[in-house]
Amino acid sequence: MRAAIFEQFGGPDVVHEGEMPLPEPGPGEVRLRVRAASMNHLDLWVRRGAIPKVPLPHIGGSDVAGEVDALGPGVAGIPPGLRVVADPSLDYAWYEGRFSGPSLPEPEFRILGEHTQGGFAEYCVVPAANLVEIPEGVAFETAAAAALVSVTAWRALFVRGGLRPGERVLVTGASGGVSTMAVQMARLAGAEVFAVTRGPENVARVLELGAHVAYDRGATDWAKQVWLDTGKRGVDLVLDSVGEAIWPQCLRALAVGGRLVTFGATTGARGETEIRLVFWRQLSILGSTMGTPADFRAAMDLVFRGRIRPVIHAVLPLEDARRAHEWLEAGEVFGKLVLVP
Repeated sequence: MRAAIFEQFGGPDVVHEGEMPLPEPGPGEVRLRVRAASMNHLDLWVRRGAIPKVPLPHIGGSDVAGEVDALGPGVAGIPPGLRVVADPSLDYAWYEGRFSGPSLPEPEFRILGEHTQGGFAEYCVVPAANLVEIPEGVAFETAAAAALVSVTAWRALFVRGGLRPGERVLVTGASGGVSTMAVQMARLAGAEVFAVTRGPENVARVLELGAHVAYDRGATDWAKQVWLDTGKRGVDLVLDSVGEAIWPQCLRALAVGGRLVTFGATTGARGETEIRLVFWRQLSILGSTMGTPADFRAAMDLVFRGRIRPVIHAVLPLEDARRAHEWLEAGEVFGKLVLVP
């Protein structure tokens, strides 16, 4: 089968189209005929070699939508041709701590297309339990673009962040896939939404998505402006994926008792923390990654009902996977890039 692969770690130039064996579904698995798969920053980290235990040669792609093609042993009741999207989180026990105990080793958290072969190919194998049917009228591209980013945004906002109606939330990196979904979810939940992005065009786009206020990171001291625009109170919740470059500002933007939820570190992993600010304002710093099956289904239900929508920057053919890596790495993408075989 055709696939976008890399056989060594490195820059976008290591990605190329090649032939890979047709995967066979194992026990409890299903083979999908891929109709759409979308890019995430995760694909860049995997390609660079920042993730351990990645199989080589590797097929990336955690967001996969397609049609059921073949069933593995023990799988029944799933008709061939069913339109489905895959939940990219593979180890649900990891979220609940159900692996703890003297005789139960801690499992490693895994993601489809990171620790396994992914969806940038004509076919992909996924656990049958991870499939969610796509309703008629919802395009494969929409489902694929929404999968990882919607579950990540949902868990970060509502499960870890505990966002409540009427609260103020600040979303950084607001042109990214997860953040564009978070802006919409927070607005839908009745929050007052502040957002940080880069460039006047992105500011306008983020406002169109539902942000009440948006700041150009390169043109203003946005942390100070948030403080002033909230009556010198700050926001209740910050949702951050940028990390090191803006970590101090994220903390300064919080109100007394505020929460900072981090789900990424695109500019680096060593954020400088003013510890006195944390204890004096009684701040909480929380981590969030992906989500549970319930999180995934709740988030995708919003997409399927048209309450929120993934922002698709471009749809590219599979052979343009290297170009997709180049665009995303250069920061030239607003929302998601989708690849179709």
